[in-house]
Amino acid sequence: MKNSAPFHIHSISEFHRLRKFPLPMHPCISVLQLNGVNDEFLEISRSMVFDFYCIALKRNLNLNLKYGQQRYDFDGGVLYGMAPGQVFGIEQSEAALFNEVNGWMLLVHPDLLWHTPLAKSIKNYGFFEYSVNEALFLSDKEESIMIGVLENIRQEYEANLDKFSQPIIINHLEALLNYTDRFYQRQFLTRNIANSKILDRLDTLLSEAFSDINLINNGIPTVQQVAEKLHLSRNYLSSLLTITTGKNTQQHIQDKLIEKARERISTTSLTISEIAYKLGFDHPQSFSRMFKSKTGLSPLAFRKSF
Repeated sequence: MKNSAPFHIHSISEFHRLRKFPLPMHPCISVLQLNGVNDEFLEISRSMVFDFYCIALKRNLNLNLKYGQQRYDFDGGVLYGMAPGQVFGIEQSEAALFNEVNGWMLLVHPDLLWHTPLAKSIKNYGFFEYSVNEALFLSDKEESIMIGVLENIRQEYEANLDKFSQPIIINHLEALLNYTDRFYQRQFLTRNIANSKILDRLDTLLSEAFSDINLINNGIPTVQQVAEKLHLSRNYLSSLLTITTGKNTQQHIQDKLIEKARERISTTSLTISEIAYKLGFDHPQSFSRMFKSKTGLSPLAFRKSF
C-alpha cells in the first residue's frame, strides 16, 4: 500500500468494527483483549490517527510499530500510550506470527472525561507524547497490576450503569495513569547505562551548540532542536532529565548558557551588551534578567567581583 494520508478513526465503535470486535458496551470506553491482527485492519493501519486516547499493553507482537519517523520492534511486554490526533502505524515484519499476538488495549474517548477534573489533568501525563521507541517496559509484577486495573474498568462498564459508574471508572483510569507515571519513573532510574549515554550526548551537544560559531549561525538551541538531535521526543527527554538530574531540558540549556556567560564576563573585556549579542540575545536587558535570576548577581556585579 502506497504512503497516503493517515486513516482517521473517529470513534471507538469504528475501531471495534475494523478489528472485528463485537460492538462496544460503552460508547466512550473499551477494554480489549488482543488476539491476532485481521488483514482488513492491517491494510488500513499503515498510518492511523485516533480521536480518542489509547493505552496498549502488548506481548509477542512481531510487527514494527512506527510513530512519526521512529520505528520499534515490540517482541516483549510493553506499554505505550497515544493521545487524540497522534499519528500511529503498523508495518508487518517478515516473521510476523499473528496468532501469537496477545495483550490488552484501553480506548477512552474524551467525552467520557467531560466535566471531570481528569479532563484537564490528563494532559499533564507526558507519556502520551512519548515516541513509540520510548515505550514502558514492564516487570511481571507491574504488568499484573496494570491488567488488574484494566479488568476493574471493564467489569465496571459491563455492569448495570448507574450514577456511580462514571466516577468509579474515572478513579480506575486515574489509577492506571498514575501507575504508568510511577513505572516510567522507575524505568528512568533503572536504565542507568542508557540514561548516562544520553546525558553524555546532551553535554556534548550543548557544548557544540554554545561554541562561538554555532551561536552566531544558529542562536540558542531550543528544547525541540536538542530533543530531535538526540532522537528523542521533547517530553521524554525532559522527563528523563527531571527524574535523573532534577532539571528539565530547558534548565540544562540555560545552565550551559550561564556557564558560557560567566566565562566571557570574567575573562574578556567585552561589554555586557556585546556578550549578550554573542550569546544569541536580541536584547541585553533579557540577558541581564536571566543572568541575575540564575546567579543572584547582575552581569556588572558579577564582573566587579573579579
